[in-house]
Amino acid sequence: MKKFYKEFFLRGLICAAGGPVVLAIIYGILGATGTAEPLAPGAVCKGILTITALAFVAAGMTAIYQMEQLPLPTMLLLHGGVLYMAYIFTYLINGWLLNQLKPILVFTGIFIAGYGVIWAIIYTVTRAKTKKLNKKLKEK
Repeated sequence: MKKFYKEFFLRGLICAAGGPVVLAIIYGILGATGTAEPLAPGAVCKGILTITALAFVAAGMTAIYQMEQLPLPTMLLLHGGVLYMAYIFTYLINGWLLNQLKPILVFTGIFIAGYGVIWAIIYTVTRAKTKKLNKKLKEK
């Protein structure tokens, strides 16, 4: 477990800087399209801090896949659950998602569908690479 925490913090710290960059791009696009009102300094500060924390958690949680003691479905549930909680918290605290049942259910459905599609792609690509590698190993 100590290895997990070390890997979690290392990955999180490496990627946390990407959060503010993403937020700056989003704010830039909203400003350029005229769809956002001017932002108060407090809102910008809160956005930067929460997006940095979100990037830290999202990157850090990939360390779960280094733990070979857990079966893949368990790792997927833990990873997806922590990501979901981090995203929903970030969106709610910043007011980017209304704290009402319908928007939260829509967000949840989109999150689950997106997470499932991404993992289906990762699984398919990894499986194909594994088969190719195994074939090369058998040929030697």
